[in-house]
Amino acid sequence: MTEFWKQKSLTEMSQKEWELLCDGCGRCCLLRLEDEDSGEIFTTRLSCNQLDIGKCRCKAYGDRHQIVPDCIALTPENIGSLDWIPKSCAYRRLYEGRELAWWHPLVSGDPDSVHEAGISVRPWAIDEDRVKEEDVEKYIYEYNEA
Repeated sequence: MTEFWKQKSLTEMSQKEWELLCDGCGRCCLLRLEDEDSGEIFTTRLSCNQLDIGKCRCKAYGDRHQIVPDCIALTPENIGSLDWIPKSCAYRRLYEGRELAWWHPLVSGDPDSVHEAGISVRPWAIDEDRVKEEDVEKYIYEYNEA
């Protein structure tokens, strides 16, 4: 496969190429809380109930916006304005002019490298349905940025 991410801007990529940029970490599927006073965003260990935590992939990707109306689709147009996107995210890295990380499956050739590098949420995420709504704040989590 050609290194299309080095040859094209985000807006020049086909839908297939855009989708291939997802490293499968699952971090964008974590629940976030916003402080009403400061506007600060806090990420939790809780995943959307549509995330298959073991695979770090959406169980209902094609229908996710109908099932989870507040699911935010990452696009070339909005990636620069989503401050909560992890620094490790391929979309953010390329938007910021950085290279893909060594563990990205497009670089390593191995879809498990994101997990082996400790980037994915697989070992520590918890399905949101397993936690009472009043306890969500207890799961605020600061994860390692790559």
